[in-house]
Amino acid sequence: MTTRTWTPPGPYDLGRTLGVLARGPGDPAFRRGPDGSVWRATRTPEGPGTLHVSEEGGSIRAEAWGPGADWLLETLPALLGAEDDPAAFTPRHRLVHEAHRRNPGLRLARTGLVLESLIPSVLEQKVTSDEAYRAWRLLLQQHGEPAPGPAPRMRVMPSARGWAMIPSWDWHKAGVDGKRSATIVRAARVAARLEEAAAMDDAQASGRLQAVPGIGPWTAAETLQRSNGSPDAVTVGDLHLPKIIGYALTGARGTDDERMLDLLTPYEGQRHRACRLILLSGVTPPRRAPRFSVNDIRAL
Repeated sequence: MTTRTWTPPGPYDLGRTLGVLARGPGDPAFRRGPDGSVWRATRTPEGPGTLHVSEEGGSIRAEAWGPGADWLLETLPALLGAEDDPAAFTPRHRLVHEAHRRNPGLRLARTGLVLESLIPSVLEQKVTSDEAYRAWRLLLQQHGEPAPGPAPRMRVMPSARGWAMIPSWDWHKAGVDGKRSATIVRAARVAARLEEAAAMDDAQASGRLQAVPGIGPWTAAETLQRSNGSPDAVTVGDLHLPKIIGYALTGARGTDDERMLDLLTPYEGQRHRACRLILLSGVTPPRRAPRFSVNDIRAL
């Protein structure tokens, strides 16, 4: 085990900062401790690693295990949002101002790992969150490996080659259709090129990801928000986000992507942060339509 301590320069919210990395409440690669600490199992460029971070007297203490331990501790400040600049954000709406005031410790995490965020984002394409979370959980349980150290029953995701070698019947049993599994396999085969996107600006990184068939603007944005800590990678093509943004900022229903982007124009360069704050406000349009139905392809 190796350790490192990082002291935030101001108010800090560990749970909200790292919470976006969790893929559902049963994510085998992410756990929250009863004391508010966070466990994270991941595959670094140096190999599998487990990270445990907790708040102690205004500082963040991290412990790491496995071949990837040194890499995890070296990149710890970036993961915790040290490269993020909350001061660059200026609220332009009363609701956003209030959400910003209530969440002074929110920072945008940067993992520096593209495939780790890309694959679960592909799994979330065109399905409910519950379906995607279940697929991620089953695939890691069957094809991942035990996390190093004392991690509580956690799993490290497969290597790029491991993802490419998953047989079709295991994708099917996890509820993943052929289109999504084929996209993941294509991405895994060019993983080294995709990982380079972690060091690119948003436009270059998004272009690199979208060069893979099956990866569009939605998936690219969801990935870069986590891998690059992008404050401006706004998610377009989402079923719910435009409606939430439109309702929160104007009270109007049925907002589409074009109108959402127009509303977010005052936050150019910080549109993702604005969306995060709006979502944290809890203001959403009243539900009228039935929930999106679950399509279980395992029954086919």
